[in-house]
Amino acid sequence: MEVLILLGVLFLALMIIVPLIERSKMRVSAQTAGKISRWIWPLVMIALVLQLIRMMMQG
Repeated sequence: MEVLILLGVLFLALMIIVPLIERSKMRVSAQTAGKISRWIWPLVMIALVLQLIRMMMQG
């Protein structure tokens, strides 16, 4: 039951947020997107290592 509630809330949030983002005039240039994308994989790897350490400490 909790899964259905969670999915419903996420769907509702998407129905509200997506139109707001589409109406927004903020655009990301290719150069800015390139700078951001350089940081994504290292941050994902750090998050995975931290999660692994956390799981090992819990038992």
